[in-house]
Amino acid sequence: MTTLTLRILATTAALAGLGAATPPARKLDVVATTPDLAALATAIGGDLVEVKALAKPTEDPHFVDAKPSHIVTLNRADVLIDGGAELELGWLPPLLESARNGKLAAGAPGRISVSQGIRLLEVPTTFDRSQGDVHALGNPHFLIDPVNVKVIAGQIADHFALVDPANAAVFKANLKTFNGALDAKEAGWQKQLEPYRGVKIVTYHNDFVYLAERFNLDVVETLEPKPGIAPSPAHLAKVIGTMKAQNARVILVQPFQNRKTAETVARQTDALVLDIAQQPGAIPNTGTYFDLMDYIVRTLATAFAEKK
Repeated sequence: MTTLTLRILATTAALAGLGAATPPARKLDVVATTPDLAALATAIGGDLVEVKALAKPTEDPHFVDAKPSHIVTLNRADVLIDGGAELELGWLPPLLESARNGKLAAGAPGRISVSQGIRLLEVPTTFDRSQGDVHALGNPHFLIDPVNVKVIAGQIADHFALVDPANAAVFKANLKTFNGALDAKEAGWQKQLEPYRGVKIVTYHNDFVYLAERFNLDVVETLEPKPGIAPSPAHLAKVIGTMKAQNARVILVQPFQNRKTAETVARQTDALVLDIAQQPGAIPNTGTYFDLMDYIVRTLATAFAEKK
């Protein structure tokens, strides 16, 4: 065998060895129904995940515009994180049925319905559609409470570890870092709002009850007479009367709600209308959960001080 032949064989063997090397692990393909859940998934997954949110930051999570592209996204996903408690009831089930992805089936490691483990508020004792869009399982707007977020982050880390056990230690470490930052942040948020304990506020929809409970605020009225029902002149007159009687001078409105209605009420009650989104990214420079909560607490504290 010639020297040239030996060199060719050696080179071929080396190339074959390179080709047989273990490829780098693929990132987990994670889909979240809403941007707040996507932000938490990114914090816990870090560089090991690719995260997409189905809902836009400015979109009402009850009424997301379901698209054919969402079916493709869900079909390719390793993990789905949804709020549960009927938050996505009107649009998510048909998408999942069309996606036909067993990884995302209820009870599978890749399915995280974060309402499980959360103490839900306002669970109705009777279920009557005449009361509006009442959720049978309780109020689903619970991510605005940082204590609930800590529970949810733990759920995400546990499920990521089940789906990708090789990186379980990384997810656990990321969770520890996140929880430490959250504890420090919450202490600061509590300190900022403590001077305004018991302040009375009005919201458009019944979607800030968890924030109010955590930071000792009092929601005295909603502009909607019932969840999902448009305000009537008679109901707004009642709201105005309540606000004047109880000195409620701050109204919270989300991006997809009717701000003009809130402004009409505010003019008659000397109130401020605050744009308080619950989704990261809906307002500039609020791309993470911490950024969003910093904005919410700062905006509330500033308004309370002005209207004190």
